[in-house]
Amino acid sequence: MTTPPTPLDRVHGGAVHAASEAIVTVDEQQRIVMINPAAQRMFGCSAIEALGSPLSRFIPADRREAHTRHVAEFARAGTLEARMGELGRVTGLRANGETFPAEASISRVAVSGPAGPIHYFTALLRDLSHEQELQHQIEALNRRMRAVFELAPVATWITDGDRIVFANRACAALFGAAEREALIGRSIYELLAPESREAVRQTVAQALQAEALPPTLHERIARLDGRLRDVVIAVASLPDHGRTVVQMVITDITERARESRELERSRRDLRRLSASMVQAREDERRRIARELHDELGQRLTALKMELSSLGGETSGSTRAGRIDAMIEMVDDTVATVRRIATELRPLMLDDLGLNAAIEWLADSWSRRMGVAVKLHLRAADPALDDAVNIALYRMVQEALTNITRHAHATQVCIEVQQIGSELQLTVMDNGIGFDEASIYREGSYGLVGMRERALMLGGRLDIGSSPKGGGRVTVHLPLGSAPVPAPATQPPPERELPAKRSRRRSKDKS
Repeated sequence: MTTPPTPLDRVHGGAVHAASEAIVTVDEQQRIVMINPAAQRMFGCSAIEALGSPLSRFIPADRREAHTRHVAEFARAGTLEARMGELGRVTGLRANGETFPAEASISRVAVSGPAGPIHYFTALLRDLSHEQELQHQIEALNRRMRAVFELAPVATWITDGDRIVFANRACAALFGAAEREALIGRSIYELLAPESREAVRQTVAQALQAEALPPTLHERIARLDGRLRDVVIAVASLPDHGRTVVQMVITDITERARESRELERSRRDLRRLSASMVQAREDERRRIARELHDELGQRLTALKMELSSLGGETSGSTRAGRIDAMIEMVDDTVATVRRIATELRPLMLDDLGLNAAIEWLADSWSRRMGVAVKLHLRAADPALDDAVNIALYRMVQEALTNITRHAHATQVCIEVQQIGSELQLTVMDNGIGFDEASIYREGSYGLVGMRERALMLGGRLDIGSSPKGGGRVTVHLPLGSAPVPAPATQPPPERELPAKRSRRRSKDKS
């Protein structure tokens, strides 16, 4: 059934009925006088049901008063067209009671009538339900994506220009901020080390201008507390947000970089140590050859000459004197042989144990250098295998050598003790001291050698200043499953080796 045409229908013609947007026309009393098919579908009613009814049937009850007030203001203003509601947004009411968002604009139309012009108001409506649903979906997706960024373990920030507009929790933690809001609004270049700013600036410009991703950067950032961190930065533009927005993913590689530097330094030190050991072996061979030639060779030659001339002696007193001289020469030769053998391998270590070997070494060094040595050794030798014993002995020997060369000390303390499942060897002096950087100085092969010996046995080396000033070297070695005798009920008394020079001039080299 079709509705009879109205004067307004004749004005609008068929264009209103063919329009894809909803059009509703009301008279001055707000009664519906025209509704096109699109509006009928929007509100879910036919033209027969709508025509002549008040427009308020399509407006929710809580919005009707505001609508009436808005139409009255429009009528008084005398304008021909205006938007309805805030930014043209209104709420419609379908015949089934469902509300929906819509966008509306209103225009005034004057039609000639018998008593003069008749004013009508035409509303052009667009259903925003689908758009609103899409908007809600987009907002939900944005929330989920934001949550993903927020909870990601890798630091991420988004910048507009050079200002940070988003930073996740990992980013706040990386820069030492209590809350991520502390980073919002800051310039990214404030948070980069000065030497890294230009490289990042160029990469950001490259990312905004090119479609391909620029290469990652190995740079440094400056935390809020001023500390620097090594990072890898990946930059990508966000073209949907204009040509000024970029996203940066920042990975902290400080520990990895430190480990890499330490590995490279360790390799360099090992190469230096290897070269030093080769040179030290050649020097040792040269020294032993010289001592064999100068001392043993000369004494044996002199002894041979004495024996050869002894047969021609007739006087008994002369013969006895020469025999005594030769016996003394043999004694000196035997002592020299023992000293050389001890330097090559301390037999006392095999025969009497670690404590006795350290005590003999300290005593001979104290007499030679004129430095007092205090010993704090366990009452019984720890049950260690041969490799650990010789390593500890050599480390004491090397520590005393370093003191001789660098410390200018007048007193040395050597201590061996068990702490839990760890054996600790400590050598302290009251000299000028040193720090951990000493181990990396060119030519510090002794400390490098001590560190490598400790590492090979699963331990570590600590160096630094002693509590009373001077230098301190501590070797920590795990005891493993080797049984260690329990300490005595009373600790062994402290033994002090007097600082006095040997009467004989020794040719030992420290």
